[in-house]
Amino acid sequence: MNNQDQLDIPFDDPRRHAMANKSTWISVAVNTLLTLLQIAAGFIAHSQSLIADGMHSLSDLVCDFLVLVASHHSKDPADEGHPYGHGRVETAASFVLGAILAATGGAIMAAAAIKLQNIEHLPPVAPLALWVALIALVAKEGLFRYMLHVGERLRSPMLIANAWHARSDAASSLVVAIGIGANLMGFVYADSVAAIVVGFMIVRMGIVFAWDAFQELIDAGLSIEEVDSIRQTLIDTSGVVNLHELRTRRMAHRALVDAHILVDPRISVSEGHSIAERARGRILKSHPAVSDVLVHVDPEDDIDHDNNAERMPARESLLMHLAPLLVGLPEPQRVVFHYINGKVEAEVYLPHVFFENGSMLVEAEAKVLARLTGNQYFSAVSLNCVVAEDLLERR
Repeated sequence: MNNQDQLDIPFDDPRRHAMANKSTWISVAVNTLLTLLQIAAGFIAHSQSLIADGMHSLSDLVCDFLVLVASHHSKDPADEGHPYGHGRVETAASFVLGAILAATGGAIMAAAAIKLQNIEHLPPVAPLALWVALIALVAKEGLFRYMLHVGERLRSPMLIANAWHARSDAASSLVVAIGIGANLMGFVYADSVAAIVVGFMIVRMGIVFAWDAFQELIDAGLSIEEVDSIRQTLIDTSGVVNLHELRTRRMAHRALVDAHILVDPRISVSEGHSIAERARGRILKSHPAVSDVLVHVDPEDDIDHDNNAERMPARESLLMHLAPLLVGLPEPQRVVFHYINGKVEAEVYLPHVFFENGSMLVEAEAKVLARLTGNQYFSAVSLNCVVAEDLLERR
């Protein structure tokens, strides 16, 4: 295998669906043959553990079809009803897969325990069972290695879970082979004990898979290491002063991120948007597992900022409250509001022709400053002169 074959397959590569389907269909073929062989040989050879292992293979077969259905639907693009895509179909399939494993293992353990209570009536196990158990062991280990390789290249938790399901079957086949071997050596109870061990292994694996899927369904976040790496990428973005409220959640083999970045409160809206887009692009480029990033721009690092903004009146009302502060001055050509520390700083642009010299502007600012004392909404008002050509360019 060359180095190129060992590289991960990008999430947007059209080969993903074909590779996932191929590996699953191979698993279907292997599990179908093993299920028929193990159950038939188990009945013929009177091996309860081999029959249990055959039921395990049958549960694998059912899970393979779940993976095929989930893989088919999860590749669908986002739509009106599923704006974040259909990735959680894989998660739901993984949860069902785990539940099936746990139920199957529990049933196997119960059946074997009942047989142990009547051990004197158990028929001897034929050598055929041992050969079939060894064949199943080799087949399942090979299937595990192949499916794990594909799952890791595609970075698909569902395929990786299905691969480890095959490994659990390989381990169970090993236990079955040991149990049958011990039975053939005269330890009559060994076959039933092996069946109980296999059942326990299946239950444990099922619980692990179901729990991991459940964590994703309740929007558990990424690991601390992954979050810290994303945080550093955002902070290192030019124009980002600080960061707070960074949140993550998984969506199948991808992740969603949203964050509040702090920027200079006096820059323009368009510049703030540009900084946010650069921050978003850096995350998507540096963290391939992240499928989308929502960046909210804040002018100050204050958890109460949103509440302060809600208490402030809208622009139209602020202009009305600003008017008494500008009595005796011409109508502003342009007004810019900065919402900072629970109040508003206003930049007022007046016609240049109104001021004959700089002293008139200083006098006007002094009058406005005197009127600001105790104002409910405004903390500062700055007066600026602008010529007609500048106004035309701004518009």
